[in-house]
Amino acid sequence: MNVLRYPVATEKAVNLISKNNVITYIVNLRATKQEIKKEFESLFKVKVSKVRTINSPTNMRKAFITIAKGYNASDVAMKLKLV
Repeated sequence: MNVLRYPVATEKAVNLISKNNVITYIVNLRATKQEIKKEFESLFKVKVSKVRTINSPTNMRKAFITIAKGYNASDVAMKLKLV
């Protein structure tokens, strides 16, 4: 199962990167928080402190992935070409 689909590049999502060290991703509807955390950590070689998810009315699941202290979400955003 492909857990992470694509990053969100809206203005609000980009502000979360700089202010709260949070990356926003669209994920598989059946993905659990533990699966999201595990795949994100293995892809980007960072530690994740928290994952929050919401199901949108358009049948998509959005994950707010908080990067642990000592790691920078801006570095991940640069790899994803969001910033």
